[in-house]
Amino acid sequence: MAHASGNDKIPVILVSGFLGAGKTTLLNHLLRNNRGIKIGVLVNDFGSVNIDSMMVAGQVDSMISLGNGCLCCAVDSEDMDAMFEVLTGPSTELDVIVVEASGLAEPRNLVRMVLSSSNPGIGYGGLIVMVDAVEFFATRAAHPEIEQHVRLADMVVLNKTDRVAADFTEAVTAALRAIAPDVPVLTTDHGRVDADLLFDVPEREDDPSVARQLSFDEVLCAADDHDKHLHVGYSTTTFETEEPIDPRRFIEVLENPAGEVYRVKGFVYFGVDGYPGRYALNTVGNHIRMTPHNDPTEATGTQIVLIGTQIDEELLEVRLLDCVRRPGDATDASAMLPAHRYVPNDGA
Repeated sequence: MAHASGNDKIPVILVSGFLGAGKTTLLNHLLRNNRGIKIGVLVNDFGSVNIDSMMVAGQVDSMISLGNGCLCCAVDSEDMDAMFEVLTGPSTELDVIVVEASGLAEPRNLVRMVLSSSNPGIGYGGLIVMVDAVEFFATRAAHPEIEQHVRLADMVVLNKTDRVAADFTEAVTAALRAIAPDVPVLTTDHGRVDADLLFDVPEREDDPSVARQLSFDEVLCAADDHDKHLHVGYSTTTFETEEPIDPRRFIEVLENPAGEVYRVKGFVYFGVDGYPGRYALNTVGNHIRMTPHNDPTEATGTQIVLIGTQIDEELLEVRLLDCVRRPGDATDASAMLPAHRYVPNDGA
């Protein structure tokens, strides 16, 4: 679980999209249904965010402390790093930071700002691009740059699908997949996206201020508790093995999953020379993040959960089994080269 304590970094999720796509609605949904998540919010917009009937004006450097321990700030892009400093302070103990970008903002610049931040307490958690199903074709005609935004996304959320016919939703989805074939598309309405698809939802100890890493059993229970989650229509696939995993084939599966995989989380064991421990794995759409997780008191081997739709579970199991180390597979440091793209340089 990524949060402000220890060596873990707080994931920064960017939510972008043209005006009216539903970014604020998504943000408010996450805040109303936070399930104990301590969320830091940066609002880079000309509008306002409705939080429990409070209107938070988009004024630079404004901050409101919410009743659930979450914080909300309104910033200009140039002040974002300063707000990261505030939100990663020892008193906040946040689990995630969500940045709601202006409908006129260039997402590439926001991604660059997070990646180039000198703040050691944060890590880039992925770009979510919101798309208005009703207005997509008109918006694309007026603003062709939306195609670049979709290609840049780690996940596309196709919103307001309740306001169009099913065949129209299919047409928009097909157009989005033609623009960016490898970017997963999540369809929804009223900005209702399960937090589990964007970041880890912590289980709290008796002290609500204490966050801890979910055990694999708890991850499975959370993923399988369909009555309490929005992703009733999603499929959940698990994979476990005590054998070492070949990094090259495993990264290829992560980069090219079968079906619409929105989320992968768990632990992976490569057992490569010089890299003896396990890695905590978290993905949001196409964004992949792995961090060293060397805790001898926890389970060994690989245990991961994949959540998505249209997943061919049998094919995915075959592909993951094919990742198990074979005789002749490289076990020296060169085997880790594909994985290094997704591990922070400082190993934190």
